[in-house]
Amino acid sequence: MDPQAFIRLSIGSLGLRIPGTALNSTKSGIRALSSPCLCEIRLRGFPVQTTPVPLISSPEVIPDSHSIVSSFYLEESDLKALLAPGCFYSTHACLEVSVFMGRKGSNCGVSIKRQQIGTFKLEVGPEWGEGKSVILFSGWIGIGKNKQESGKPGAELHLRVKLDPDPRYVFQFEDVTRLSPQIVQLQGSIKQPIFSCKFSRDRVAKVDPLSTYWSGSADNADIETERRERKGWKVKIHDLSGSAVAAAFITTPFVPSTGCDWVAKSNPGAWLIVRPDGCRPESWQPWGKLEAWRERGIRDSVCCRFRLLSEGQEGGDFLMSEIHINAEKGGEFFIDTDRQMQAIATSPIPSPQSSGDFAALGPIIGGFVMSCRVQGEGKSSKPLVQLAMRHVTCVEDAAIFMALAAAVDLSIEACRPFRRKIKRGSCHS
Repeated sequence: MDPQAFIRLSIGSLGLRIPGTALNSTKSGIRALSSPCLCEIRLRGFPVQTTPVPLISSPEVIPDSHSIVSSFYLEESDLKALLAPGCFYSTHACLEVSVFMGRKGSNCGVSIKRQQIGTFKLEVGPEWGEGKSVILFSGWIGIGKNKQESGKPGAELHLRVKLDPDPRYVFQFEDVTRLSPQIVQLQGSIKQPIFSCKFSRDRVAKVDPLSTYWSGSADNADIETERRERKGWKVKIHDLSGSAVAAAFITTPFVPSTGCDWVAKSNPGAWLIVRPDGCRPESWQPWGKLEAWRERGIRDSVCCRFRLLSEGQEGGDFLMSEIHINAEKGGEFFIDTDRQMQAIATSPIPSPQSSGDFAALGPIIGGFVMSCRVQGEGKSSKPLVQLAMRHVTCVEDAAIFMALAAAVDLSIEACRPFRRKIKRGSCHS
């Protein structure tokens, strides 16, 4: 499998010094103002990213050089767009880091204006496309409005901007997951078959190795319950030789909550993602658990929460991702330790060398792991999956992510309302 070239642009090691700011000293030399300081990080063609920046009171303190607060992932077409001057741009695009004090909004009807402290700019250059690791900037730089006025030093921003090659494998389901499509690897205009996907919604037979983990059986199935549940869904991923190399199946049925017509957070449906057990032929080893439910609002969304299972013990799992996907339009499910490190502060987020190391909780390496783009409910979804090359050491590693992607895609349909007529106001999700 040949990867496609991607570039990771990371911004980290943030710190801010403001001369004349009165702060009590601390051991770390880092304090927060009553009015917080925030950075808005912009790169043309990408959404604006916002992150807090700590205020540093001691001149001896240097922010952690390994911390990363923001990342952009660029493919070849993105680099071409950034290096090409646009209609309203005489030069190449710039990375902009603008620092503000205070937040936008209102308090008791009175609008609050934030104060811009300064902006750091770094022009996109040819070195961005060389595919090499390079530190574009590291250290302190003056950004304050008074930085050029004699005797009036302005604010200083500390940051580290780095480029790293981050090649990815790109896969595409050639048809709707329920139609058991072929999965191909995309390499430019070339499509190379890699896997086949087998979907079924029947109950498993006792001879099926997956029955060890199955939550129910045909013997105790209630016909009326079956009509109100979505269960028995299973996806197997086969390699080119026809061997099953990964699977996903529903362990907790997708059922409407009491008095409601949808799967609520209080009782989510769940998938178990498994891979072959190398020590026991014809057996499977649990690898991850995906829970999904529907969030009601102006625009309904399907929330997908993925946990990595440690040594097959559900009690030792790690929250890796919790993503809301627009139920109507679809969206992207991803595992990215940089993007979620601050969002999931209560649980460590390891990032192993390969999918096989996930179960062993291998070395912690931050960054992008995988993404899966799916369509909204009722639409012809052909999931597009990207995997970081460093997390794939063999074809079987890629297969387990295909099973996870299939489960995410099918969860959009599994979380559709059951269309049961209920009394208005009787649901409390």
